[in-house]
Amino acid sequence: MVKVTFLANLISTIFMAGVIYVVQVVHYPLFAHVGDESFRLYAAEHNVLITYVVLPAMLVEAGTAVLLLIQRPKQMANWVAWLGLLLVGIIWFSTFFVQVPQHTILLSGFNENAHNILVNTNWIRTIGWSARSILLTWIVWQMLEFKES
Repeated sequence: MVKVTFLANLISTIFMAGVIYVVQVVHYPLFAHVGDESFRLYAAEHNVLITYVVLPAMLVEAGTAVLLLIQRPKQMANWVAWLGLLLVGIIWFSTFFVQVPQHTILLSGFNENAHNILVNTNWIRTIGWSARSILLTWIVWQMLEFKES
């Protein structure tokens, strides 16, 4: 069960790192080019569709991060499990208290200030998922136990 928990955590984290880079580098910057007439519908559809993509992975990641505090691979130190959970907490906090409010403002129509805040503060999540990906990949490296020939 520990392997399944760890793999689910690793896969969900790496998946979200990929998603957040596409959102940060491609999707959010393009919000400014949608046009006033279509933006409200676009913003509403974005909120619905992106939730289908990210919510299941975020829930798996958070749940397995908690489980890794209880049972973790022997190559994962206690501090690594706690750091992983802390990063999940930062990501969730940023999502619900920084990015979601900006998306709510954008539902009324394009707002340059809200858009700028969204793009700039989304780096919190981008860095968070990048750090989690690196941390978990390092654990995988430890698990592989490479032997020199």
